[in-house]
Amino acid sequence: MFFGTHTPRLDDKGRIVLPAKFRDELVEGLVVTRGQDRCLYVWPRAEFQQISARMSQAQAVSDKRARNFSRMLYSGASDEVPDKQGRVTLPPSLREYARLTRECVVIGNGDRVEIWDAAAWEEFAREQEEAFSDQDEVVVPGVI
Repeated sequence: MFFGTHTPRLDDKGRIVLPAKFRDELVEGLVVTRGQDRCLYVWPRAEFQQISARMSQAQAVSDKRARNFSRMLYSGASDEVPDKQGRVTLPPSLREYARLTRECVVIGNGDRVEIWDAAAWEEFAREQEEAFSDQDEVVVPGVI
């Protein structure tokens, strides 16, 4: 499980250092791809394979929204292996998609990691803080 907020920097070669507490789960490889809200999603390779299997079983080829979601998810995916220092190279197309600058934020989001441009994350978090605090309905039924 991934959780917490970390603030690594993107180096000149397009690499980011993964937080030490995430590395054990990602050491065997990971898949980084486009996420929603202009961030990047990072899953352990094995988890991404399970997601892919569930998507192929559930996806109706005739459903245009499912086809488009699948296209965006898979076309941007990159299979990576962290180096010994925990660095991962983010492909230029993904850095551009997420509008990453040198200052980044890496958050744990349960089964995945998300990589955000620091300014974009600050804006997103600021916009969501009040809605999160004022939540009076059950957003995730049966959990909280």
